[in-house]
Amino acid sequence: METHFTEKMVQTNRGACCARIYRGESLLSPPPIVLHLHGGSFVGESAAAGEKVANALAAAGAVVVSPDYPSACLNPFPAAIETAYSMLSSMRSSCPEFAHKKSMLFVAGEEAGGNIAAGLALMARDQFLTDLKGQILLSPLLDPCLATSSFRKFCPQSSAQSIAEGWQQYLGEGTGLTHPYAAPGHCTRLGGLVPALVVTSEECPMRDETEAYADRLREAGVPVELHVLAGRAAWIPSIAAQANWAAQERIISGLFSRFFHAAGAKPIKQ
Repeated sequence: METHFTEKMVQTNRGACCARIYRGESLLSPPPIVLHLHGGSFVGESAAAGEKVANALAAAGAVVVSPDYPSACLNPFPAAIETAYSMLSSMRSSCPEFAHKKSMLFVAGEEAGGNIAAGLALMARDQFLTDLKGQILLSPLLDPCLATSSFRKFCPQSSAQSIAEGWQQYLGEGTGLTHPYAAPGHCTRLGGLVPALVVTSEECPMRDETEAYADRLREAGVPVELHVLAGRAAWIPSIAAQANWAAQERIISGLFSRFFHAAGAKPIKQ
């Protein structure tokens, strides 16, 4: 399905933020509104980096808002998550031309964006943002220790160094390392969160921490769908992964669509 995007300055109570708004040829009813956070090891500044996943979400029938959230290079935790939460909590008023009054809100993200999406779900629970209906986490960076078996096996040294540096910049010199919103993999209170769609792949460096987080969510009583795709996750940049994207896009777009349907969104009757 063909999708397209427009760029817009979205106003929040923390100021304006540039975002891409993605839509597909047809929308669900009411169309889910997804705040999508791109990857980039916390230091990538442009929403363009996440266009693959954003397009797949739009193809599933959602309106996708993908912001240029603050890079950790100059803005360590909690700058990015506070900007994202401000946008999430004011989504209907800041994007009235896209958001239906009955639209359900979701957060989604891959890699570093998955970290922020998981942190937003925790914030939404703690601050009683009842409009949020689900979280979509793709190979999220959840544990700054970077010591899992899958990370050691599948993460090239050059990538491991950039991820470690990204974590260091994101956590900064404050309380980031011990804060559950910054490192959700270390959070000890997961009950009461919105349902989660969690996706990783067999050869993903973040597979072990992703699966462990999904297991802990289930143990806390959170509805969870966990999917482990064959091969390497194509949303994590690599030459080998690019060839897998066409097939994986169809799979994950289908997963997104079923997740939205389970939450109550319906296909538009022709």
